[in-house]
Amino acid sequence: MKKLYTALSLFLASFAYSQVPQAFSYQTIAFNSAGAPIANGNVKLRISILDNSATGTVLYTETHTKTTNSKGLVNLNIGQGTATTGNFSGINWGTNTKFVKVEMDPAGGSNYTNVGVNQLMSVPYAQVSKTVVTGPGQGITLVSPNGTPYELNVNDNGQLSLPTSNSSSTAASNLYLYGSFNNWSPASALEFGKNVQPFGSGYNGFIYLKAGDQIKFLADKTGNVIYGGNDGLNGNIVKNGNAITIPSNGYYRIAIDQNNSYYQIFSINVKFGYDYTMKLDNSTPSYTNFNMQNVYPSSMSYYVEIGSNDFGDNLADGSLDYNGPKIVLPGNNVLKTKINFNGSGSYSYVPWYTPPSNLYMKVYYTNGTSGNQSITMSSPAASIYNGTFTTAHPAVIYFTDSYSGNGTIQYGGQNNIITPAGQGFINIPEPGSYSVKLDFTTSSYTVQKQ
Repeated sequence: MKKLYTALSLFLASFAYSQVPQAFSYQTIAFNSAGAPIANGNVKLRISILDNSATGTVLYTETHTKTTNSKGLVNLNIGQGTATTGNFSGINWGTNTKFVKVEMDPAGGSNYTNVGVNQLMSVPYAQVSKTVVTGPGQGITLVSPNGTPYELNVNDNGQLSLPTSNSSSTAASNLYLYGSFNNWSPASALEFGKNVQPFGSGYNGFIYLKAGDQIKFLADKTGNVIYGGNDGLNGNIVKNGNAITIPSNGYYRIAIDQNNSYYQIFSINVKFGYDYTMKLDNSTPSYTNFNMQNVYPSSMSYYVEIGSNDFGDNLADGSLDYNGPKIVLPGNNVLKTKINFNGSGSYSYVPWYTPPSNLYMKVYYTNGTSGNQSITMSSPAASIYNGTFTTAHPAVIYFTDSYSGNGTIQYGGQNNIITPAGQGFINIPEPGSYSVKLDFTTSSYTVQKQ
């Protein structure tokens, strides 16, 4: 294969021209197929300027016929060859990165071989300067990656002012998440947590999202300043950028740097210790519940792991604290954790009950109306029971192992937690049709009006 070693050299010193020079210097060493320099040979090169990537749009192409020196070195001025595509003076060096593509025919013909594409790590100063020249008294506006505009000014003495933002602040003082999960409602957007330990400075949010969900970021709940991204789950924040699409169901940490310029979205697990993955029990946009069942009579003592970070409880007050002492889960109990979107969290534990082989739901009207109901619950999976009922009156419900009577065990519930019926029935204040689910693996229940 023909080889070409390219060494880019941009000369940024002053040129003795009355006008901006339309070229910059470029050096290469040409090698033959055996890897030896082509000494004192005639070679032909085709140079292209590409926009934004190594495979980007060709902005300009030119050819050069050159004679190498005794070491195979070629010197040329890009911008002064024979143009075949575009106009060198029409290139906007101030937008996007630029790449130089070099093709060569070592025989001096037009049978070119691609020998390399290199990014211009800096662009010719003279070329950039002529694209940002403004009228008298006008500053130069520079735009940061997150879309914030800054203005650079100069006075009549040639003194430059420090850049100032044309917006109210260089970075939002708060950030919020909204998207398809909340019907794109700015008013119900979720506020990110700031400097959540141990996740570093900046902003973090924790949320369960489904495949196909789309999200964006807000500077406030008015929806006047909206940020998106163009790079999937990791990339630059772009003002008025595209919505970010979530690829699969999962629990995610969304991290944004403190300058609001870059975001990262991670799929994470929640565990009790290293070996016990906690079960996702209930999720809303503002918080997510995870549970861990201890079916053994002895206690378990572990950290709650969010991602790979250990959380315990410093004050034994039910709060999740980074690097706090381990949490002790008594035997025959269920650990119930609540992780809020802003990164704060809490926990509690409740008794675990052995599920009966059969379960029945009792519906009692609280206004004295006759016609109470006894409903057989179905069990689609071990320790899980489902049932539905319709009531024309306010009612309470509880559960037992007997269809015709109160049986030997009775369960009620409070705040979505299964309890002995003696601690309270589940209140149904409005007439309607309802679906009920009991999950004994998490000691929880849900009641939904249909």
